[in-house]
Amino acid sequence: MPHEFHSDRRQSAAALVLLTIALALAAMPMSAAAQPRSDDLAIAVANDRAADVRALLARGADPNAKDANGEPLLIVAARGGSVATIDVLLEGRADVNLRNRFGDTALMIAALNGHLEIVKRLRARGAEVNNAGWTALTYAATGGHDEIVRYLLAEGADINAASPNGTTALMMAVREARGPTVELLIARGADVNRRNQNNASALDWAKRGNDAALVARLQRAGAKE
Repeated sequence: MPHEFHSDRRQSAAALVLLTIALALAAMPMSAAAQPRSDDLAIAVANDRAADVRALLARGADPNAKDANGEPLLIVAARGGSVATIDVLLEGRADVNLRNRFGDTALMIAALNGHLEIVKRLRARGAEVNNAGWTALTYAATGGHDEIVRYLLAEGADINAASPNGTTALMMAVREARGPTVELLIARGADVNRRNQNNASALDWAKRGNDAALVARLQRAGAKE
């Protein structure tokens, strides 16, 4: 049989094998080696590079990945006020209620840092308002972010929700000398006589801070010694 015939058969067989392998690879999910690294995604999120975040998620990156400090990337974006990146992560089905090692959620961090638009976006995707432990309302009051306080109250936040040590939003607003926030919380019905596990009230904290104006306001609201 001519040599050319055997050569043609070998070439055809090789081509068929290569085609079979190519089809099999196309049908397989992306391999671990081909998937983007989580630190690539973390860098893109930290720098608010929303387009890069979208591209990495499309390649299989985990929207619930954490950065080198163990911080969920949605929380990283919330802290930085990165609205566009928040939108991309939410579109990628990031868990809005995922907590960091301190028990904080993205909603809480956004509230603490005064990022109202992010608070609204997270809430629209199901972020919990009245979660156990510290809450977004307490964090917003701590930062003196009254628009966020109003928004969270409108969303059903418990104005008297207490942290594990009994601290309320009013107590934190007093501690941080957030006069307008204290006024807002009192006007909305905050309990001025709540006490924490150390038996301290908002009035006690105002006295410790030597804040005569807050002491007087709390007393007018019915705060007792």
